[in-house]
Amino acid sequence: MSNETARLQMPLVQGAQAQKHVTVNEALMRLDGVSNLVLQSLDHGVPPVSVIDGRCYGVPGGASGDWAGQAGKIAIGSNGGWVFVQPSAGMRGFVADRGVVAVHDGSGWVPGALSLGGFGSGLMTGMVEAEVEVGSGASFDTGITIPANVMVIGAVARVVEPLAGSLDSWKLGTVGAVDRFGQGLGKGAGSWARGLLGAPMTYYEAANLLMTAEGGVFGGGRVRLAVHWLALRLPS
Repeated sequence: MSNETARLQMPLVQGAQAQKHVTVNEALMRLDGVSNLVLQSLDHGVPPVSVIDGRCYGVPGGASGDWAGQAGKIAIGSNGGWVFVQPSAGMRGFVADRGVVAVHDGSGWVPGALSLGGFGSGLMTGMVEAEVEVGSGASFDTGITIPANVMVIGAVARVVEPLAGSLDSWKLGTVGAVDRFGQGLGKGAGSWARGLLGAPMTYYEAANLLMTAEGGVFGGGRVRLAVHWLALRLPS
């Protein structure tokens, strides 16, 4: 008889075992972590200083400290330390710092996978978002990058601190199409843009989101922006 379950490696109570509660509690912590799995990140190679019970991370290659030698596993906070679970093909988890669901292909996590074939090809969804402090001038590069070879569905924005300056309104777009995601947009806090494209636009080269002032120039403010896309994953 195995000492642990096949999928989640939860320790099993053995016959005449002493301190059974220790084994049961560890199994419950593992189950609590991976049920409706939320991965805080797939990129943090250094364990957080404060361990929160049930909080999970995907351990990347080259991780250090308590995660050293655990690459590819799920690290689950437990009683001030960590327990580790080896994910299997088909497992899903929400990646909090990317805002997308990831599917495990048997070798690693595939963030944004909507479908995933046996050879690794798939339809992917992606997004990037940030809160940016708007600079001065007629236009402002947000630093939010649309990656190359994706089909953009649209971009959104919300003003969280009023846009200062002499502008009447503003546009949201990219180089060569500065109003692709909206124009005549408001300056006040709470103003928003929902730039849903009538036909998705494929970007074969990377491009940054740009804000362009209308009727004047920017003089400050703060805006939250995001762009959403679809992409095709190549087979291995």
